[in-house]
Amino acid sequence: MGLLSIIRKVKQRERELRFLVIGLDNAGKTTIVKRVNGESIDEISPTLGFNIKTMTHGAYSLNIWDVGGQKTLRSYWRNYYEQTDGLIWVVDSVDARRMRDCACELAGVLGEERLAGASVLVFANKRDIAGAMSIESITEALGLRSLINRRWRVVPCSAVTGEGLLEGFDWLVNDCAERIYLLA
Repeated sequence: MGLLSIIRKVKQRERELRFLVIGLDNAGKTTIVKRVNGESIDEISPTLGFNIKTMTHGAYSLNIWDVGGQKTLRSYWRNYYEQTDGLIWVVDSVDARRMRDCACELAGVLGEERLAGASVLVFANKRDIAGAMSIESITEALGLRSLINRRWRVVPCSAVTGEGLLEGFDWLVNDCAERIYLLA
């Protein structure tokens, strides 16, 4: 391998971002990842374990880890925290009765030292369904305003229609790139 090849590989690695997609079961995590990646969302079953997708977004290569959200799998989330640049927390905006559980799980995740520097994108999913909670209500329920020294944003979206997904990914990629690569 020549010097130019080595330099090229290093430069490519410099433009990689690692995102972890987690949240409670049935929030729409896999649907979001598939929709953003241009895959069919016609048949999606619960994620039993994890899926990894690599895609390009602007000048960056994104390694997206989509991990199942069933209660029995949540204790395994910590196995995926290492080297995470951005955390995508997916919330079912219609499921108000589980918002307290959602807030507790998110607080536990954000308390993890290995995720201390990660930017946080909260996708308020299922906005296309009547009865969805407001962004203000979700922000309040999750206690996001109390986060200090943490970059975060809530983006309303619909995994089914695709609404809001690009906006969320644009913000997360730009925020991580600004923090990590100083927009190099």
